[in-house]
Amino acid sequence: MYEPIRTKSVHAMADPGDFPHRSREEELDIQLAGHLAALLAVTDELRALAPDAGLDAAAEQLSAQVARLRGGLPPVRASVATAIHEPHLSALHQRAHALAGRALVVAASRADTGAAILAARRMEAHAAATPWAAAAA
Repeated sequence: MYEPIRTKSVHAMADPGDFPHRSREEELDIQLAGHLAALLAVTDELRALAPDAGLDAAAEQLSAQVARLRGGLPPVRASVATAIHEPHLSALHQRAHALAGRALVVAASRADTGAAILAARRMEAHAAATPWAAAAA
């Protein structure tokens, strides 16, 4: 009545030797470096729109943390081109606050104290720079 199956099932487990595996710590390092690199990009945008010594110091600290997590490779930093419409500083601060929060969660889960402290400080700085945070306080 039915023809027998002649091919392997597509649902069969792959051979464990077919692809490289990363440890949980390596995956968290990759995630944390990504979040910090995104935060660095937003920080660079903020620095271009409203130069500030605090943002300069934060950018250097973020760059150092990303380089440490990537095995010494410094992050690629693009110069911020002038946009057709100037982005709102409060929106950039909100985005940076959210990125710092994500970095804090990953840093805490991998027990990286230095990155966690840096992310928490950036969250505080960006929360203080946004009007919605002042209204909530």
